[in-house]
Amino acid sequence: MTARAFITGLAGQTISASERAFLREARPWGLILFKRNIDNPQQVIELVSSFRETLGWRAPVLVDQEGGRVQRLGPPHWPTYPPGARYGALYDRAAAAGVAAARLAGHLIAADLSALGIDVDCLPIADVPVAGHDPVIGDRAYGTEPAKVAAIGRAMAEGLMAGGVLPVLKHLPGHGRATADSHHKLPVVDAPRATLEATDFAAFRPLNDLPLGMTAHVVFSAIDPVAPATTSVTMVQEVIRGFIGFRGLLMSDDVSMNALSGSIAERSRAALAAGCDVVLHCNGDLAEMAQVASVAPMLAGEALRRAEAALAQRKAPEDFDVAEARRIFNDTVLAEQRMTGS
Repeated sequence: MTARAFITGLAGQTISASERAFLREARPWGLILFKRNIDNPQQVIELVSSFRETLGWRAPVLVDQEGGRVQRLGPPHWPTYPPGARYGALYDRAAAAGVAAARLAGHLIAADLSALGIDVDCLPIADVPVAGHDPVIGDRAYGTEPAKVAAIGRAMAEGLMAGGVLPVLKHLPGHGRATADSHHKLPVVDAPRATLEATDFAAFRPLNDLPLGMTAHVVFSAIDPVAPATTSVTMVQEVIRGFIGFRGLLMSDDVSMNALSGSIAERSRAALAAGCDVVLHCNGDLAEMAQVASVAPMLAGEALRRAEAALAQRKAPEDFDVAEARRIFNDTVLAEQRMTGS
């Protein structure tokens, strides 16, 4: 594997000549897909195959397929999934049922993705929302108790991996207490460090062995009053790698989001300098992609080791009766959702 330390987007549903030339020259480590890139199954299969053929190896292809508000693939070609809070509600009635439902959902989502060649899902979410804060996480979260969030997150990750898809743990070290949507502005969290370690950060610790993780563009003023976690050496080293103990490949959240300041190149350089292994750039703007590539080094050292270790965990999907699993899922999770109206 010879790749630069960034993940790129694309503008549309096929790879343009200029994008193909860029990919061959820049050699990103992976590709992330959004709704603008997706029409129908055959088109996605061809796009994924074309990307890998251009790079000359089975580079990872990512998507955000959570369910609820964040689902890049949907009807009429793919089923919908409930938001994360649904598994939390099931867990509250019977913990084993909530865990089983989350694992089944992960496996079903993986079946949808692996059929297309997509082998990484930006899930599970271990964010712990706090009442009165920005709703950007909201019902995407599994609950408000760290142990419950971690248990459901673990089940979702296990389901994905059973279906041949790698999970991405997000948003390290926690976005639930954020005061703003980091797509639009920089959130600042003023909670004491002891509170954060007991709640927000605590939900991530049991999941620190997952192969891939994504940072949060959030300032934690009690620890680093200036830089968001993505670009903070202190947050990455002391909290994400230290207190949480995350051992996998660490990618930034999208560096084109408005929470970050400076040029795209400056943002990318800062994320790498802070300790992110890989920079994520999502919007498909070729000029911005070139800026990221201009500062992203070839993967080497610990970053390369973590990238190789993550991809080594890609496995063929386990034998799985998708139709029967879908029936069970519909008869339990979705039926209860319809009955409760939640």
